[in-house]
Parts: sequence; C-alpha cells; structure tokens
Amino acid sequence: MSELSFLEKLLDGVEVEWVALGGGVVEFQRGKRLVRSQLEESGKYAVFQNSMKPLGYYHESNVEAETAFIICAGAAGEIGYSKDQFWAADDVYFAVTPELVNSKYLYHFLLTQKAKIAGQVRRASIPRLSKSAIEKLELPIPCSDNSEKSLEIQSEIVRILDTFTELTAELTAELTAELSLRKKQYNHYRDQLLSFEEGEVEWKKLGELAENFDSKRKPITSGLRESGDIPYYGASGIVDYVKDYIFDGDFLLVSEDGANLLARNTPIAFSISGKTWVNNHAHVLKFDTYAKRRYVEYYLNSIDLIPYISGAAQPKLNKKNLESIPIPNPSPERREQIVAILDKFDTLTTSISEGLPREIELRQKQYEYYRDLLLSFPKPKEEAA
Repeated sequence: MSELSFLEKLLDGVEVEWVALGGGVVEFQRGKRLVRSQLEESGKYAVFQNSMKPLGYYHESNVEAETAFIICAGAAGEIGYSKDQFWAADDVYFAVTPELVNSKYLYHFLLTQKAKIAGQVRRASIPRLSKSAIEKLELPIPCSDNSEKSLEIQSEIVRILDTFTELTAELTAELTAELSLRKKQYNHYRDQLLSFEEGEVEWKKLGELAENFDSKRKPITSGLRESGDIPYYGASGIVDYVKDYIFDGDFLLVSEDGANLLARNTPIAFSISGKTWVNNHAHVLKFDTYAKRRYVEYYLNSIDLIPYISGAAQPKLNKKNLESIPIPNPSPERREQIVAILDKFDTLTTSISEGLPREIELRQKQYEYYRDLLLSFPKPKEEAA
C-alpha cells in the first residue's frame, strides 16, 4: 500500500478542518512562578521553567498528566510533553485540550511546526515567545463534526508515531547499557594490565621514552587559518581543518592546558597520524614504535595527573612536568601484548560509541518522516476572489 493511500484509508473520506489554536480549539495557559527557595532537589512533581530539563521538584503540581507544553523564555520554542503531572513555572505555556483534541496528537503536530515557532522567537538578551505566535498556528482536526470518529483517527496517528519514539527510546537504552558495560570492562582490564607489583618492571620518565616536538608547533588564530582538509589539533582534539601541515607521521598529543586536564571528560592523550597541524595547547611526542606510543597513551589516560598540573584558574601541564611523569616500562613483548588487548576493547567501545548516535539519528529521521506524512492533511483550496 502506498503512503498516500494509507493516509486516505485512515481518513476514510472524512473532511479535515484546519483551526487556529487560538480559536478555542486549544487553550494555552501560562504557568505560575516558584522562587528557588521553594524548589526541592527531589520530589513528586518536576518543575519546568526555561528548558526541557526540570529546574527542580515541588510537592504540588499545577498541570495534569498527558499535557503538551512550550517553553516561552530562555529555551523559547522548545516543545515538551509529560505523561505525569508537573509544575509549570511562568516561562511555560501548557495546553488545555478539549474533548475534541488528543493532547499527544497536539504534541506531535507542534513538533512539525517547530521551525515556524522558532522563527517567531524574539531574540534579545533572553529569547522570548509570545502566546499569540502559538495561537496563530492551525491544527488539522479530522472529522471535526464527529468527536468520537475524530479522536479515533487522532489516536491511531498517535499510536503509529509513538511506536517510532518507543523504538528509539528502547534502542537508546539498549545501546547505552551496552556501552556502559563495555567501558566498565575496558577500564577493569586496562587498570589490571597497567598495574605492576613493586620490582616487577623498571620505571622510566616519560622524557626518556619519547622525543618532544613542541618547538615545531605553530598556533594560528581562527581569522588567519586557510581552510583545507588537514586536521588542526588543539588540547582536546581537532579544532579546525587547514590547507597546510607541519607534522607528517604518527605522534601522541597530550593536553597542555585547559579545564579538561582536571575534568577528564575526554582523553588527555590521543594519537594522530598523517599530515597534521598542531597548535601550542597540546604537547607533541614521537615514539620509535607503535606499541610504545599506544602503551603510553593508555597509561596517561588511566592515571591521576593532578600532581603534575599547575595553575588553578587555568590548569597547565608544562613540558618539564610532563617529561617527569614515571612510566612503568615492561619488556617489548609484554607491552605489545597489553596494547593488543586494549586495542581490541578500544575498537569495540569506539564502535558502540559511534554507532549509538547514528542509530538514534536514523530512528529520529524515520519518526519525523512519518510524523510529517501523517500530519500533512490537505488544506482546502482558497476560494477565488
């Protein structure tokens, strides 16, 4: 069955009326302000203020369950839906729907209008959205003269679209759990493989294991960079792509400064290969073998580097401190074995990490495609003047 014939079968010949949201079909009410001292860290009812993330919790609710809402200040134009009761603060418009409108149907429809709603946001110091901008939107209501039939059609559309969103949620939960498990396994084996008994191996300072190429780094301000396809690296990875290069080969970069030295949200040591350009926010180290480079990379990312970091406002790992870090130095055979094992875990974890957003994006596109299809009811042709 074609997509068009499916929509026609769903409508079964009924007329579709397009009604302005401000025409009485839906009432948007503004929430009520709560001061921060009234909020709780945990509680029964989430409090939504100026974003999709709850500001806190409260012991009362002012909005019923199964309600669509729109943020009108801050993250103005963001559209949400809650299956539970919640508290809407004064930067939230929540929809009160009559018996003729399924509230989840309204939510899916509002998502099709997200770009149009965003275009009505007044961009000032605090972005704001007026209620009148929402009320001008026209909602398609199939079989408006028969509420039972209308709700039946709306419910079927909601059922189909919810199937896509539920599949996305299940996939996200499944892949997130898998990724968490693999990371725990990886960290466990990495820590075991990189831990040595006293006297088991010799220790060397990092400066003895690697050649430092910091003197060859060249920072380029963003306005002077010539666009190209050569990766331009900074403290935490690729910052830009440029036309020329200063390094060609395999190197280990180690963050020299930045908050990530303490936060460790991303690896502070990472390998690069081929033609590259590196600015002065990452140390550049050269090793004589692949195994030695990867081994040091794994080791640096596994240990606490705070004793080697200076500066409070701007954390810094200078060249002298970097090269003084003691590294356990096992035999080449054992080092290669450790790297081979950790490379396998790293490949698996990376594969899951990269696959997760791609899969979720695919599911989201499928949802958006069918959402737009199912809610693209034909509008009556305007009468000729």
